[in-house]
Amino acid sequence: MQNKLQELTEQLYNEGLAKGRQEGDRYLEEARAKAEQTIVEANRKAAEIVAKAESDAAALRSKAEADIKMASAQALQATRKDIENLIVTKASAQKATADPDFLKQIIRCVAEKFVAGGASDVQLVLPASLQAQLQPWVEAELASLLSAPVKAAFSKKIAGGFTIAPQDGSYYISFTDNTFQELIAEYLRPVTRKLLFGE
Repeated sequence: MQNKLQELTEQLYNEGLAKGRQEGDRYLEEARAKAEQTIVEANRKAAEIVAKAESDAAALRSKAEADIKMASAQALQATRKDIENLIVTKASAQKATADPDFLKQIIRCVAEKFVAGGASDVQLVLPASLQAQLQPWVEAELASLLSAPVKAAFSKKIAGGFTIAPQDGSYYISFTDNTFQELIAEYLRPVTRKLLFGE
């Protein structure tokens, strides 16, 4: 009886132990499956985060590149406009130096400096094409303004602008369209000079 009881106890113990092992193995398997699923889910989320970060970075880079391109295009356009406004082309030089009102202002300023510098009389050479507009002004207003004799000659060799000198001819200042272009062209590169002045 003792043996049977011991056998029964051992049998129950072994069955309980086997059941416990099975249950433990099942729990362990479930835990492993959950761990693998958690790892897969974590990897998936990490991949999503990396993909989103890469997408955001690419979008930001694309936007920054577009902004830089737009800003550089605008800066280039503004610079071109500034250069266009600063550089006097052949056509604009000819237009300015053939404008009687512009010439009157320049001549008046230069002639005043001549007289203030000790010149007792002034000799002008002006474009023949502007003789009708400038001769009365030179003889009446300019001579009166300077309180000094002013002699004007008109030449077909000058398309625009003027030359001015004391009547003794010791020196002269040339402000013709050609000298004005030459002055500006002196500071330009050959390609720019050719583009602007056709040289």
